[in-house]
Amino acid sequence: MLLSIGYSACHWCHVMEHESFENEDIAKLMNDNFVNIKVDREERPDLDQIYMNAVQMMTQQGGWPMTVFLTPEAVPFYGGTYFPPEDRYHMPGFPRVLINVAEAYRSQPDEVTRTAVSLLGELRRMNVATEAGDLLTKDRLDSASAGLSRITTP
Repeated sequence: MLLSIGYSACHWCHVMEHESFENEDIAKLMNDNFVNIKVDREERPDLDQIYMNAVQMMTQQGGWPMTVFLTPEAVPFYGGTYFPPEDRYHMPGFPRVLINVAEAYRSQPDEVTRTAVSLLGELRRMNVATEAGDLLTKDRLDSASAGLSRITTP
């Protein structure tokens, strides 16, 4: 999977959208090799937090647009921020990244799995990614609502 997280006021998100996502050749590479998911970080700050932590662990930096490659279980194994449409700014071009990640996923599945497991372990250690606990019930929602009412009511 290819996960792109950005937001509407982000200049570089719009640049990458125009340069890469609207480029027919790059879009073909994306569609031929990945399930593509676009998320607005303002609508899903929980996902943004998890994957931003992963990208920061991998690259020692973060920002938007965030580009993360995931296993089918949604575990990150490679990521970064803005990728230009061709090699420049001492950065690999997005087509090269797409081709190399797709090739690594196909030809080095054990290495991809090791990386994903390692990242997931670190995210869990940081308490950013946790396994799902008990399901929400009506009683829990009622209790949470009552608690919030006490806090917000003057």
